This record gives sequence, C-alpha cells and structure tokens, in this order.
Amino acid sequence: MTTWWAAHAVIDGEVCHRVLLESTDGVLTRVECDADAPADARMLTGLVLPGAVNAHSHAFHRVLRGRTHRGHDSFWAWRDQMYAAAGRLDPEGYYALARAVFAEMLLAGYTAVGEFHYLHYAPGGSAYADPNAMSAALSWAAEDVGIRLVLLDTLYLESAPGKAPDETQARFSDGSVERWIERTTLLRGSRLVTHGLAIHSVRAVPPDAIAVAAQVARERGVPLHAHVSEQPRENDECRVAYGRSPVEVLRDAGALGNGFTAVHATHLADGDVRALGDSHVCVCPTTERDLADGIGPIPALRDAGASLCLGSDSHAIIDPFEEARAIEMDERLGSRRRGTFTGAELLAAMTVGGSAALGLSSLGLTVGSPADFIEVDTSSVRLAGHDDTEMVDAVVYAATSSDVRTVVVDGVEQVQAGAHRSIDAAAELDRQIRRVMAQ
Repeated sequence: MTTWWAAHAVIDGEVCHRVLLESTDGVLTRVECDADAPADARMLTGLVLPGAVNAHSHAFHRVLRGRTHRGHDSFWAWRDQMYAAAGRLDPEGYYALARAVFAEMLLAGYTAVGEFHYLHYAPGGSAYADPNAMSAALSWAAEDVGIRLVLLDTLYLESAPGKAPDETQARFSDGSVERWIERTTLLRGSRLVTHGLAIHSVRAVPPDAIAVAAQVARERGVPLHAHVSEQPRENDECRVAYGRSPVEVLRDAGALGNGFTAVHATHLADGDVRALGDSHVCVCPTTERDLADGIGPIPALRDAGASLCLGSDSHAIIDPFEEARAIEMDERLGSRRRGTFTGAELLAAMTVGGSAALGLSSLGLTVGSPADFIEVDTSSVRLAGHDDTEMVDAVVYAATSSDVRTVVVDGVEQVQAGAHRSIDAAAELDRQIRRVMAQ
C-alpha cells in the first residue's frame, strides 16, 4: 500500500482539502477529505487532479514539430511530410522514439494515451516476422516509461474511395478487413497496455468494411475510433463516392454509439451533429490550429449529448491544459462570446472524458479507480494568488505542463519534482528525432 496526503485535490469537480489517498495494487482504496497526514505519507502540497488522458495520439508525428511552418501550404502538403517521416521508422527506431514521446506526455501530466496506430508493416508493405512488431514497439515503450496505453489498431484499406494505397501508404494497409481481423487477434496486452480498434477514416475504409469493423469492436467489447470530417475535401470526396457525409456513412454502417469516438468532427452539418449525440468526440485543438483545420461545432455537439475528450494528435504541443482551455478560447474567437464552457467541463474533458472514450475504468479520484493522478504546483508564477473558489478555473486557464510536479500511474510515481524517474526525456527526444530525420 502507498499513501499520499494532498493539501488540495479536485474530487467530483470540487476542491477538497487535507486529502488522504491510499493505493493498493494500483487501485485507490481510500479517498478521504479533512484527514490528518500519516507519518509515512507522501506529501503533495499543490493541487491534485485526476490524470490527464490523451485520447488521440500519433507518436511518430512528434518529429515534425517546428518543421512544417514555412510557406502557405495546406493540410495535404503537411501530410506528404508526415508520410515521409513514417517511411523512416522500423520497430527498433519506433520503440526508441515512442519511449521519449510518451515520457514527454508523462511530464506534461498525461497518465494515459490512446495511440491511433497504423504503421503496421515495413516500408513498401512487406510484413515483419512478427506481424505486430510495430504495435509491440509501442507497447514496450509505454511499459518502459510507465504510461497507460490503449493501442487503437487502425484499419486502412484505401488512399481515397475506390483507390488502392500508394507506395507510401502500403505499410498502413492489411489489404483486407479479414486480414486486419486476423492480425489484431494476435495482439497481447499487459497491466498498462490494453487494445481498441480504429477506422482510419471514411476516405480510407469503404462502408462495407466499416460495418465489419464496427461489429468486431462490439463483439470484442473494445472502443472504436475514427477520424471524422477533419477537412472539407474529405466530406466532398465522401459525398461524391457515397452520396452521404462521413458521419452518415458511419451511422449507416452501425459504427456510432457509446463505444465510438469521432476524432476532430470539425466540418459537420446539423444532421451530423445530432447523429453524434450518443458518441464521444475527441477534439485536438492545438493540431487543428496547426493544420488550419478550422473550429468545430463543439458547443452544438455537447448540447446534442456527445461526450467530449481531448487529444494532442500530431504533438505540435504536448500540454493538456492548453488543449482543454483551447476549446473555450477558440470558441470565443469564432463566436465572439465568452463562457460557453465552464472550467469544470473543460477539466472533465481533459480527464474522465478521455478515460470513457478509451474504455478505461477511471472515474477520477474515487475509491475503486486506478491510482492515476497528478499534482500541479499552485505556487508557480502562473497560479499564485487564488483561493478555493477560483482554483479549478485558474488551473484550466493559466497552468501549463511546466507546472506539473508529480505524476502517478497505477500507483507508481513516474514523475517526481518535475522529472521522470528513469529517462531524461529532453535528451532522448533530441537524440531520437535527430536520428529519424537523418535517415
């Protein structure tokens, strides 16, 4: 058993004081407010929050940070650079890179990540001796640094409706939905690693295969994710091919519902918004800004009943606080109104909303939930000077990843005093990114 005593903690959206947290076998077994500090307790003097959940990640995109900003190019030009980076990775290199990226996430306050994984084969499409070698690399990386991973194994069959994958995309594709099903049955989990499934997009998977993937996800009882309407061109191509929007194709294939997460959901018609009301929606604001995707109808999705969560996607920034407040801040720019979302709503999207979308059992700081939580330094220059009634809003609207002091995953302190217990993330990121870009 491990015991922590927190000066302040957010429980059920409210700030509580003098909070005793006990963990046995990685699960919270005691959460008590107004408690005395035991002599053997780990002391946390800042504000303790449920761990942030990164519900949508492509780890290898991290190598592109700062390298795609010259000229007036488009999302599609950026995609070409991303494909070039993907072509440089093998299992050994991907393990090393992902290990460093996952460590950066932990330092930022993420305790769990949903990796939307489609680098399945070797460049050109040939199989490794282990058909899940790239998946295993990601799993080992997560276990090594101590982050909770939901590996969303992604189905990818076409480059566009009716078009076969090109040479670069060949490593993404299993060739058929049947081969994808067969390969994913061989995936193995661990204490920190579980699995879900993903449809890359309606652009990359035809309706009949979407229906099969949705059925497989239901049979296995795992979450199903998909990129949805990130770009207007995606919608246009879908309507030409199928006479419907991407959301309508997914709906008619039986994919939508409580087990489904639509990633981005930026360019939606009113009917699309209503159709997503029983699903999760993962917004990735810093990536959507970086790629000039646009601002999605997030208030309408919330009002329709969709559960919101957040992802860092391409890792232009890895900072859960920036992702959370961006929902409100971007909405202010688009609508010229303030206060569409409360700080508590944004904190929920940053934490328990992502857990729900990834099929994790975290309910926040409650008995029976995983001991996954973070401590934020409320004495930093960004957060000093706030009382209890202001503390949640202050953290959501002013904190940064630099204010994260302690990160606990599965009852283990992976980050202490702002440093990872076993890896110099900055040095390792520098080494691995330079290695990838030099190839």
